Amino acid sequence: MTRPAFPFYASDISVLARSLHSQISDLGRLPGHLEMLNILARAAGSRNFQHFRAQVVAEKRLMSPVENLKPVDYVQLQRLKRYFDVNGRLLRWPTKFSHQDPCLWVLWSKLPTRKTLSEREINDVLLENHRFQDPALLRRELKERKMVTRTLDGREYRRLERRPTPEALALIRLLSGAASE
Repeated sequence: MTRPAFPFYASDISVLARSLHSQISDLGRLPGHLEMLNILARAAGSRNFQHFRAQVVAEKRLMSPVENLKPVDYVQLQRLKRYFDVNGRLLRWPTKFSHQDPCLWVLWSKLPTRKTLSEREINDVLLENHRFQDPALLRRELKERKMVTRTLDGREYRRLERRPTPEALALIRLLSGAASE
């Protein structure tokens, strides 16, 4: 039976060595197999080995190549980034349809999940994240592309949970990194 590999990483080997020394010294004896796994996991910043293993499994699952079924066009990504300022706000509405969709996904990502918004609240979120002062256009586009639902009277909006395209995901990540720097 083969066991799954759990990669072990420590950002500072000196801190790791100190932690290992301290934990083993506190035991007063040589640790058993499971104790040693827990000591190593704590030295790397986890609560115990079970927590460490769960983190690795979750990371592998989240980073699985599901989103990379279609490769990202990085040249297109560079073009799309030009529609946004340094704070990640949309500067102008793209004329090309192929550019509009990824830009809308960025705005979609700014909407709160599982929350019903009034027209005023969705306008506030959109105004905060674009510079050309046309939230009605953006609301309409989000609705037409099935990124949000709206009541018939237009009073309530709700974000629809869908998976963005690979380019849109890459753009969201790129802009969220640029805004935090």
